[in-house]
Amino acid sequence: MIPARTAELLRAAVGPGGPSAAALGVVTADGQRDTLVVGHTRHGGPALTGGEWWDLASLTKPLFTAREVLRAAEDGLLDLDDPLARHLPDLAWMQETPLRERTLRQLLTHTAGLGAWARLYTWGDAATIRARFLQEPWEVGPAGPVRYSDLGYVLLGRVLERVRARPLRNFPLESGLTFTPDPTHTVSTEVCAWRERLLTGETHDENAAALGGVAGHAGLFGTLEGTLAQAERLLRGGWLSPAAQQLALTPQVPERTLAFVHACPGWSGGSLCSPQAAGHTGFTGTGLWVDPTRGLAWVLLTNRVHPTRHGHFDIQGLRRAVGNTLAAQ
Repeated sequence: MIPARTAELLRAAVGPGGPSAAALGVVTADGQRDTLVVGHTRHGGPALTGGEWWDLASLTKPLFTAREVLRAAEDGLLDLDDPLARHLPDLAWMQETPLRERTLRQLLTHTAGLGAWARLYTWGDAATIRARFLQEPWEVGPAGPVRYSDLGYVLLGRVLERVRARPLRNFPLESGLTFTPDPTHTVSTEVCAWRERLLTGETHDENAAALGGVAGHAGLFGTLEGTLAQAERLLRGGWLSPAAQQLALTPQVPERTLAFVHACPGWSGGSLCSPQAAGHTGFTGTGLWVDPTRGLAWVLLTNRVHPTRHGHFDIQGLRRAVGNTLAAQ
């Protein structure tokens, strides 16, 4: 089910100048599965066995945060069109800002007008960052245009903590997903300039790491089988209730669903996917895609930031090539 050409692409990508590891999982609408693992947990390290943990990075957004927001809506704890201030009344206290009235739906679809990123990890300890984050006078642009934002998902994480009355780290996760991987069975990511060590089993994203390892935008780890199980449930049903799952995969704004990026020109899933396809990627080199029309879903996990994010490896080119070869079979 994994074409020979796809396997050739992965084997050629792994090694000096590229990631040390790659894992591909494919599942069809009738439940057929196929997987391939190539490489080592780090350059010069042990060969992959297939059961390792991978830092999923921004796959945390759809697979955890957006899904949990939709689950909270299913449970009647919030509505997608609630303003932020309804759940975070202390947000931007004594400030005149449109942020308090921006909705959960706008945060989910990256249309709330928030910027992409800030150096939260330079602010101090986790408690200081959490307190300052809600009071920082963020520059907020007009609502509507898609503006990818980690900051918006950090806010969604805080909303989830309030409505569930528990920290994100204590949310239940399905088999094959965790916030606390065993470092001895985890694929390494970057030699971090901030932490001055090779990261293995700890969150690569600096801001999520500074917040204790978990935030709304990053911090989730998954095995190949665990992440592929999420793709299968998205494809075959059961990821959420039928109504919520449809919203998670249906465009809400140009190129965005409530949880994923919808197929569009230059899309990470390749140009041969159907117009109904959707997916998401992670900075560490991860990705998940679902093409309901073709009855196909797949997961590609790499550690493309190993040993540094500043290399020249073309992860987007590999993602598109894998998607195209799978669609062409």
